[in-house]
Amino acid sequence: MSTLAGKCAVVTGAGSGIGRAVALAFAEAGAAVACLDIDQDRADLVAQTVGNRGGRGLALACDVSNDAHVDRAAKAVHAAFSTVHALVNAAATIDPSGTVLELAPSDWDRVFDVNVKGAYLMSRAIVPLMLAAGGGSIIHIASQLGRVGAPRRAAYCATKGALIQLAKAMAADHAEQNIRVNALSPGAVETARLVYRFGSMEEARNIAGPKHLLGRLGQPDEIAKAAVFLASDASSFMTGADLLVDGGYTAV
Repeated sequence: MSTLAGKCAVVTGAGSGIGRAVALAFAEAGAAVACLDIDQDRADLVAQTVGNRGGRGLALACDVSNDAHVDRAAKAVHAAFSTVHALVNAAATIDPSGTVLELAPSDWDRVFDVNVKGAYLMSRAIVPLMLAAGGGSIIHIASQLGRVGAPRRAAYCATKGALIQLAKAMAADHAEQNIRVNALSPGAVETARLVYRFGSMEEARNIAGPKHLLGRLGQPDEIAKAAVFLASDASSFMTGADLLVDGGYTAV
């Protein structure tokens, strides 16, 4: 059974999309949840929703690419929870489309700073709190595009592939400390990111939906359920893995 009762979790990018769904699913599974987002108002709303549903939520504004922000957030989490049992690195920036010839170095750097450096900084800050708990589970939200390529998505594909490899390396580093590290790779999911990329959700469904064997886009809650599994003792023999929840996108 995937339960997180009595556990404390940190979710980055919790203000919207997959991160929001994960934070709410963790709370429903019994965890106290620190909701981190670059937008304080969005973090507040998610933490308030957690509270309204009977859970314990903590809202923190944090740019995960900024080490001072991450350090401040980790101290606040420590003050509120003392220990942490689960960390979900879901924060991701909107990446501009383009080949390596078209992407500006500043755009490339920003995508890596948030998607990859952010996961590194958060893990570095939270692992000590996990050690105090006797172990835990770290989940990097990657993507099916960390395994297969897509035109004009060079930066995004590179960062998501990096997260899958980061999970493997961290799993090897921290197994003896009872810390499991896995990647979770969704297919295309109905969030605001798809509206940005396709212009409307209807267009996203028409173009991207058929690329999945199930013939549709994923829902944030479907990814959140997989995250609860990876954070819980139900996945106690999983580490260094990449869990694909991609509707069959990469199967053929």
